[in-house]
Amino acid sequence: MGENAPILVGSEIYRRSTYGPKHPLAIPRVSTTLDLIRALGWLDPARYRDSPMASAAQLARFHDPAYIAALQRAEATQQVSAEDRARFRIGADGNPVYREVFRRPATSAGGVLLAAELTRNGGVVHVPGGGTHHGRPDRASGFCYVNDAVLGLLAWLDQGLTRLLYLDVDAHHGDGVQDAFHDDARVLTVSLHEEGRWPHTGAAEDHAGGLALNLPVPAGFHDAEMRVLLDRAILPLIRRFRPQAIMLQCGADGLEEDPLSRLSLSNNAHRDLVAAIRGLAPRLIVLGGGGYNPWSVARCWALVWAELNGLAPPLALPPAAEAVLRRLSFARAAGRRPPEHWFTTLLDAPREGPVRAFVAPLIARAEGLPLPHAHGIRRA
Repeated sequence: MGENAPILVGSEIYRRSTYGPKHPLAIPRVSTTLDLIRALGWLDPARYRDSPMASAAQLARFHDPAYIAALQRAEATQQVSAEDRARFRIGADGNPVYREVFRRPATSAGGVLLAAELTRNGGVVHVPGGGTHHGRPDRASGFCYVNDAVLGLLAWLDQGLTRLLYLDVDAHHGDGVQDAFHDDARVLTVSLHEEGRWPHTGAAEDHAGGLALNLPVPAGFHDAEMRVLLDRAILPLIRRFRPQAIMLQCGADGLEEDPLSRLSLSNNAHRDLVAAIRGLAPRLIVLGGGGYNPWSVARCWALVWAELNGLAPPLALPPAAEAVLRRLSFARAAGRRPPEHWFTTLLDAPREGPVRAFVAPLIARAEGLPLPHAHGIRRA
């Protein structure tokens, strides 16, 4: 692959870690993605890095030290006081106390911080364990205890970069990242998400008082509509902005099979997005994010890794890769009788349809977004 081949950052902490049997994050996602990539023969050991665990001091670059201490207490005692629950929302709002409630988010943050360092002088890093975009400085939110995306972007800024693009295609609005940089013209945040879905932010007219573009899309949003927004809104904006680095939050919960959204994308949309932005900045970090069907998430994120490496997915998965997918189980209805192609293929059938009228005003918003003057910015 050469000296600039993409690097994959992972960790074994995700293999047996669960938010609890009834939680949407009871499913194995990162571990299945890594197993599938290895079973396909797509991982040179020299291109893999084990994610370190971010220290409390590193997390405090964005997070309140008192909140980090509360997470550490919750892990040590496996319980949370009424005061900490009320103040920090640990053990509340779908953010349970579980065995690795500090170590797992600290590992996701450590992986993204490592990716920022690995791309200091350019390069591509895939961190499927990252993408916890709802985390707030002083509280848990939306299954996210820390905000690894914010920490990674801050690390790039600390390196002296001045023109960063954060692109989020999770079905849920990237509210924590947008709000973290609402008054920082060095970071352009772009979020494509399902309208009307939790956290009920990210309306098209919402620019957070800063440099942000929101692209809320309706239920049934499909590949053809994604392609139009990519070609006519997202890519032209990136070319106008001329970023020195791009961070892509590649949540898989916009796929049609996901139980927590009503979008209808196939994983072709994620592959095409990665292919389109791959060469638009010297640095690229691709995170994971949402995704609550174990088969669709693992197949999508393995496909992302393939695209980053210029690898063509096989028409039929080899036996070792198929075995990884057949070992999965899923407590929701979709897991009772999974379709055979979830086991035997990586690439979905395209999901096309007519392009609806909502697309045109979103393109106009992207075209009209004022950007800081690009002259004199060095694309280091």
